Amino acid sequence: MKSSRLAYLFYKLKVPGFSDHLPIMVLAMAVGVLAGFGAVLFRWIIKVMQSIFYPQSVEGGITENLDWAWNMIGHEAPGIMEFYDKVPWYFIVMMPAIGGLIVGVMIYFGAREAKGHGVPEVMESVALRGGVIKTRVGFIKTIASAITIGSGGSAGQEGPIVQIGASIGSTIGQWFRVSQVQQRTLVGCGAAAGIAATFNAPIAGVIFAMEVILGDFGVASFSPIVVSSVLATAISRMVFGDSPAFSVPVYEMVSYWELGIYPVLGIICGLLAVGFVVVLYKSEDFFEQQVKLPEYIKPMLGAALTGLLILEWPQVFAVGYESLTEVFHNQMHVEMILALIAVKILATTLTIGSGGSGGVFAPSLFIGAMIGGAFGYMVNYMFPGITASPGAYALVATGAMVAGTTFAPITAILIIFELSGDYKIILPLMTACIISVIVASTIKKGSVYTTKLLRRGIDIADGVEQNIMRGFKVKNFMSKTMNTIMFDAPIGEVIKAFETKQASYLYLVDNDSHLVGYISYRDVRRILDEENVVPLLLAEDIAIDNELVSVSPSENIHDARTKMNQLGVTELPVVSDSDNRILLGKLKDTHVLDAYDKAVLRMEIKST
Repeated sequence: MKSSRLAYLFYKLKVPGFSDHLPIMVLAMAVGVLAGFGAVLFRWIIKVMQSIFYPQSVEGGITENLDWAWNMIGHEAPGIMEFYDKVPWYFIVMMPAIGGLIVGVMIYFGAREAKGHGVPEVMESVALRGGVIKTRVGFIKTIASAITIGSGGSAGQEGPIVQIGASIGSTIGQWFRVSQVQQRTLVGCGAAAGIAATFNAPIAGVIFAMEVILGDFGVASFSPIVVSSVLATAISRMVFGDSPAFSVPVYEMVSYWELGIYPVLGIICGLLAVGFVVVLYKSEDFFEQQVKLPEYIKPMLGAALTGLLILEWPQVFAVGYESLTEVFHNQMHVEMILALIAVKILATTLTIGSGGSGGVFAPSLFIGAMIGGAFGYMVNYMFPGITASPGAYALVATGAMVAGTTFAPITAILIIFELSGDYKIILPLMTACIISVIVASTIKKGSVYTTKLLRRGIDIADGVEQNIMRGFKVKNFMSKTMNTIMFDAPIGEVIKAFETKQASYLYLVDNDSHLVGYISYRDVRRILDEENVVPLLLAEDIAIDNELVSVSPSENIHDARTKMNQLGVTELPVVSDSDNRILLGKLKDTHVLDAYDKAVLRMEIKST
């Protein structure tokens, strides 16, 4: 097995107490520091991009000197409402469109993995490639997402930061030639560091990495991820201070009767979470299939349409955390809150679905806050004496919406708990988040992240080996030797064929050699066990109850195995891709096992 460079260095230095766990801890510290500074840098680039696209947002302009750029370190960019009146209306449409064009060109010619919200690509690298991510992806994702958000695109910064942190972890792992297990751990370290530095929430960062990215709560991964998350949070606090990503009110629960109301909020969030995910991917399909433009032009169209929405509802500009603050503190009218639920979903799906670069975590928080705010006003009206302010319901709904979209309830609970710092929110938050996940997962199989992978034929729940098997084609494992018999052959001839050919299955063909059915040895035994065997029984009479299911050479082994299991058979006919009547060969369960063995061997080779 190959030794990592760092392990060899420790060996040469003869460090007392050296163990295999020490090098990965050192690398995790490096990932945490670099990802922490990467998150700070990314947020600063977003502010710089916003200032370039909207110079009206900078007091005194940006042409005098570059002090404005330096002064933005450690400070948040001004919200759109602070400079909206200073910007010509056509800027609001033109700037996102220009940003979309730049991003489209960067992604198309630079790194296709930087398209979209980023987290699914990290999950795919962990599941199929052992955590290997191209180094250039992190750089292009940083610039592309900063331009998307800075120009006004409705997207979040958390997804890109996760991909940037994961890219840093992957690059360090590749450079030091760590094992595949350690490589995946370092990717998790980078993802945890990104979330922790963004939200000032180290615990949520750890759980996000283990619950969403790795899908593993093993002790071996836990310690390095904790170290990375803590260091990234420390760097973030050093630059931005010890304050949450947005202003959160003190939570209050007026009556324990409210615990019967929060489940309703969880159901609503679960339903709308499914709606958001469905609309997002419908938007992707629309731009991919219906919009007949070059791929690098499509983000410009989506961004321009988003700009038209911003003209009427500027609250959906970019990340939109200032609007969350308004809802939490009961400073927004219910009519506007209701409108922003639909508008934010539309703006985000236009930005991301058209090919822009940005996350969906922050939009989920935004939509959840609006749902909770509107729900809070409603229950206040219906039960004025026993319900808290709308802001309290908005705060709980942010977690419930994130839980419903990501299928990560522990992450959602902890991130809102760390943002609020109030233990009293735990009971309603746990209730709403868990119910939201139950509702969403019952209606729809995939989360906002895994749906993207499922559409590519990758099911994370199946495990690494099964996903590798999806890359194996039937044509590489099938046998072209098959046993056929005419469909009108008498039963005596069928029995003789089974005896002489030592076959488990006979495939029935017609006069044109077209496949019309099959007979298994069990079918014949069943006929022979009957008391009155009809002498004139034909092959097609025996096969009449057998459902003819076949596979084609271009299908993958995983899908073929699924068909075998559903039918309870050990062999399937292989037919032509162009004509399912033309028999080409057969695929046996032993062929599937051979593919599985190769998948396991491939995984073991990568892990060494």
